[in-house]
Amino acid sequence: MSSAPSRSSGDPLDAALTAAVGAVFSRVRAVGASNPVVLIDGRSGAGKSSLARRLVTAWPGRGRVQLVALDDLYPGWGGLAEGADYARESILLPHAKGAIGVWQRWDWEAGERAEAHAVDPSLPLVVEGSGLLTPAAASLADVRVWVDAPDIARKDRALRRDGDTYRPHWDRWAAQESAHLREHEPQALASLVVFLP
Repeated sequence: MSSAPSRSSGDPLDAALTAAVGAVFSRVRAVGASNPVVLIDGRSGAGKSSLARRLVTAWPGRGRVQLVALDDLYPGWGGLAEGADYARESILLPHAKGAIGVWQRWDWEAGERAEAHAVDPSLPLVVEGSGLLTPAAASLADVRVWVDAPDIARKDRALRRDGDTYRPHWDRWAAQESAHLREHEPQALASLVVFLP
């Protein structure tokens, strides 16, 4: 899918995100389910969270849409794979079985799980985060999105967003993302690939 910015937009990223939302929604409508599951994966700073928030805000139809960010699940800076596994077991599998999923937020300061959140299987669900698209998780989703962006833009966005908190962990996190790419080939598992500037 090309998400090239329109000539009428002064912000190429905004135009690309708008086009990406439209492309996701066309796939959601094609599914025809009242409770579709959308997974969004991509490397840090690619634009996953921005896309997910826009999807939830502009969701077609009535009712609430649930959004879960893996940033709330990863058990620390070394926990990319563990966070993705936790999302699959606690959120995606129950949703697929029509059962209520329960997940606990990771408290980064305390270094432990905190309050619990429920996921209603009757409602649409958007889950976003690095490491999410694995063969096991992809089989539980209706729409699978890989978000790609130039490395320089990704790093700039991520460090502007999280600043000095993230800066010392950038290389460690990037190595985990690279391992995920090698092991799971998430772009190949995607039903939609989005390119953001």
